[in-house]
Amino acid sequence: MKCLFAVLVCVALVEGIVRIPLRKHKSMREALREKGIELPYQDPALKYQPDEFSSSDYMYINNYADYWNTPQSFQVLFDTGSANLWVDSIYCSTQACNAHTKFNPQQSSTYSANGHTFYLPYGAGSLYGTFGYDTVNVGSIVINHQEIGLSTNEPGQNFVVAKFDGILGLSYPSISAGGETPVMDNMISQNLLSANIFAFYLSRGGQQGSVLSFGGMDTNLYQGQIYWTPVTSESYWQIGVHGFEINGRETGWCSQGCQSIVDTGTSALTAPSQLIGHIMQAIGAQESHYGMYMVDCSQLNNLPTLSFVISGVALPLAPSAYINQHYQNGHQFCSVGITPTYLPSRNGQPLWIFGDVFLREYYSIYDRTNNRLGFASAA
Repeated sequence: MKCLFAVLVCVALVEGIVRIPLRKHKSMREALREKGIELPYQDPALKYQPDEFSSSDYMYINNYADYWNTPQSFQVLFDTGSANLWVDSIYCSTQACNAHTKFNPQQSSTYSANGHTFYLPYGAGSLYGTFGYDTVNVGSIVINHQEIGLSTNEPGQNFVVAKFDGILGLSYPSISAGGETPVMDNMISQNLLSANIFAFYLSRGGQQGSVLSFGGMDTNLYQGQIYWTPVTSESYWQIGVHGFEINGRETGWCSQGCQSIVDTGTSALTAPSQLIGHIMQAIGAQESHYGMYMVDCSQLNNLPTLSFVISGVALPLAPSAYINQHYQNGHQFCSVGITPTYLPSRNGQPLWIFGDVFLREYYSIYDRTNNRLGFASAA
């Protein structure tokens, strides 16, 4: 029997937990910048528009795992901000598809097409494809009759530099394009996990060592207490934010309530647009002509600590968490890893996105049984 995916990297089974090491790569924006191509700013929250037939984003994703098959091999991206599974395929001949490994369904005895097609629009670029079914292996977990999308057209240059051959979405099924059943939901319905939980550890400083765990938590990857908060919308992994502090002083900016989407598919910490000016003023950052906010690298030790109050607990981000240090032609540059979004949450409250800037500092646990999110200080 031939399957679509099986994990190539070393996968450890610890107390019923499947641990999948993730590779770290530059985001597409960073990769294009190194080639001298500067993309205009794209609002990361465009992927959350409810009227879009899309629930995945490709601009900032940099958490990957290797997958293999005999004879097919893929890299896919694990994204808590989308629900669909799709991969590049032989049905696509654009430059973006040709730059990646493509799935050949004719070489899989378990693949079947369902005849439905889809279109996924993105902030920059788009994806056309067709839906089908196959057996999917995630580590030692074998998922039967998993719905997958096969790309048929990826126009433009945006996907050309991407380090992934597809996306594996981990959000709720309510936002799945085409009504596909997400991978996690099939794991649950087929009773494949000892607990209906997955968890992310994202390594710091661009180093290898990131880990996705299915079926439970890895106590070696966090320290101290886990703080739990309920999911406020079973669509994305969305939670309430009840306060925002600068150097321990409450700003009042979320006194009427804010929302945040916890998204491994976004690299930055994304703030409501009406707050971005106040935040940058507190940091002392200046906006560049590329729309990035920059600070004087010599002042890093004097920058404030930013804290989110979630279910009564303040979770701090030190300057080292939200400042990115770059080196070019022997010069050091320091940019702020915080960007604005102009979209509110679905209930109209100001919207944050907890991307990698936040998730590198906090081990995150996604509990589908109790519809809650847990955070603990990353080890």
